[in-house]
Amino acid sequence: MRYVSTRGGVAPISFSQAVMMGLATDGGLLLPEQIPQITPDQLRHWAGLSFQELAVEVMTPFMTPGEKVTGQLPELVQRSFKSFAHPEVTPVIRAGEHWILELFHGPTLAFKDVALQFLGNLFETLLKEENGHLNILGATSGDTGSAAIHGVRGRAGIHVFILHPYGRVSPIQERQMTSVLDANVHNIAIRGSFDDGQNIVKELFNDLAFKKDYRLGAVNSINWARILAQIVYFFYAWGRVSGGDPAKRMIFSVPTGNFGDIFAGYMALRMGLPVERLVLATNQNDILVRFMESGEYRIGTVHPTISPSMDIQISSNFERYLYYLLDEDPEAVREAMRRLQKENVFAVSGHKRHQALEIFAPRRVSEAQTLERIRITFDRYGVLVDPHTAVGVEAARDFPGAVCLATAHAAKFGAAVAKAVGREPELPPAFQGLMERPTRCCVLDPDPEAVRAFIRMELA
Repeated sequence: MRYVSTRGGVAPISFSQAVMMGLATDGGLLLPEQIPQITPDQLRHWAGLSFQELAVEVMTPFMTPGEKVTGQLPELVQRSFKSFAHPEVTPVIRAGEHWILELFHGPTLAFKDVALQFLGNLFETLLKEENGHLNILGATSGDTGSAAIHGVRGRAGIHVFILHPYGRVSPIQERQMTSVLDANVHNIAIRGSFDDGQNIVKELFNDLAFKKDYRLGAVNSINWARILAQIVYFFYAWGRVSGGDPAKRMIFSVPTGNFGDIFAGYMALRMGLPVERLVLATNQNDILVRFMESGEYRIGTVHPTISPSMDIQISSNFERYLYYLLDEDPEAVREAMRRLQKENVFAVSGHKRHQALEIFAPRRVSEAQTLERIRITFDRYGVLVDPHTAVGVEAARDFPGAVCLATAHAAKFGAAVAKAVGREPELPPAFQGLMERPTRCCVLDPDPEAVRAFIRMELA
């Protein structure tokens, strides 16, 4: 398998090169040249596999034959998921008429651990091959940062710089990042929104001289390996709920901010997973719902909410889906992205909008609905969900039998949960004493040059 850019300016490269490149050098996002196709017989077989066995089966067709890392994949997978607290890694439970896919059993209790534990081990393996080093740069709206930090803390040859919006992540999310004092971990709080941080990251990656000089690597979902790892649990959930019947089509409801998780579901569908619909669940930061309703992708104002990881206006991974929606035409993608940068808006035809709606069911969920869904899910079924998961469950109200992705442990958002059910969730052992630990963080204005200077200083 080789990889190309959504904007057409990168000659086909290998899997390892795609992982290390992160953001494509032409400013686009990397995708496989072809999407592997899965047969009904494979689906039946995969339904009986453990998560680790399934991960190897799903990922192998996306690897490049002959690369050393391809042969190391089984060991990489075993190492990546041994830190998860549940033996199934991503178990599925019942909550009334819906299923809940629990993605929060990793070390930071968020779905990002599934991909970032794998990516951390993958980076380390690739760097050992070339005796190299890497400086990871990423922006987070809450969970990516802590998962990335815990994925690479203390690893030889790797430094990690994470930008988060100052005062706009939950206290526990903030402490999970800033209390990690390993010498290779650098936290930066940006006086602005997640989009400000993400824009800085993109600008620094697009500064090709700086990227080369400082060996920048990506952990955000702009890195293809993130999407690849997330594809696995869509197949896993289908196998656990369907009993392995290829005729059983399933609906997935995905809390959506940066479009990475739901894009992984889209890729699973394109591979042959029997998916009926993907429910695109947003909070009031509803740029993706507005696109599905109007065909116009227009940047608005970010509204702080009780589901802060979804407080995003520029959904980076949407460009990957746009590439397929626009018939894999990189010139059309480049033009759309040029308009977005210059005019804060682009649009697609009515035909393309209806084509998107054949797959995605867009739903926006208010704060009041989110709180009420947390309360109902707890009172009726004894299942306590965090506000992001609650957005997905509420969005699935019209879809009985849907699998709802639970993206974080409820304890990460204790104040919001307490507002809904009258008490804060019990802190798991990993969180005991977290708020009393010493921290280290640099607060900067949302200025790319300030971040450049900080990176230079820390690596001097």
